[in-house]
Amino acid sequence: MEAIILAGGKAERLGDASGGVPKPLVPVGGRALAAWQVGLLARSGVKRVIVSCSLGSGEQFAAALAGLGVEIEIAEEPERLGRGGGILFAARLRQESGDVLALNGDELLDIDLATLEQQHRGNGAAATIAVAQPKSPFGVVELEGDRVTGFAEGGTIECWVSCGVYVLGEDALALFPERGDHETTAFPALAAAGRLGAFRHEGLWLTVNTPKDLRRAEEYVAEHPEWLDD
Repeated sequence: MEAIILAGGKAERLGDASGGVPKPLVPVGGRALAAWQVGLLARSGVKRVIVSCSLGSGEQFAAALAGLGVEIEIAEEPERLGRGGGILFAARLRQESGDVLALNGDELLDIDLATLEQQHRGNGAAATIAVAQPKSPFGVVELEGDRVTGFAEGGTIECWVSCGVYVLGEDALALFPERGDHETTAFPALAAAGRLGAFRHEGLWLTVNTPKDLRRAEEYVAEHPEWLDD
């Protein structure tokens, strides 16, 4: 299976912490953030990764993602196409038809891609999305009546949200917009038709949007040196 990494983020909220590079190229643990996604894909058996990026940034991505055990194909968007348009644009550079993995280039996650793919093949859906329960940013106040009995660190939010990892079949890609967001167009249509599957991910999911997120990502890879293994 081939894979697409969506890598058009501008790192606006990271400010000076981005070092002036696109967000997926911001260094984490000595390598570009998107390199961690490539490593995850390589360990799952993916041999070819198409990187959907903004016009003029292709050489940066090719250099940062070289030598990671997979073939890297660069898909420079001629203009900003949105997330759905970026995936569709990159999908046209596939060498094979059929299912394709797609994921964001600005995250750290330890999702079991092999099990995700297996579930997708078995559920008969046009697309399967990984969903997670994000951690609450707030501490919990424990109450009995109108008395506070204690405090606890924030747990997870009860609802499930998309964590931006998908297996997409041809029927799903056919619904993707040329420009715009697939999660407001193609996915609602598939869900209404009963053709959108969900894969529950309960492990690491860390999106790097702010300097605080970047520090958390650095701390995580420092505490888990096994992530540095090729």
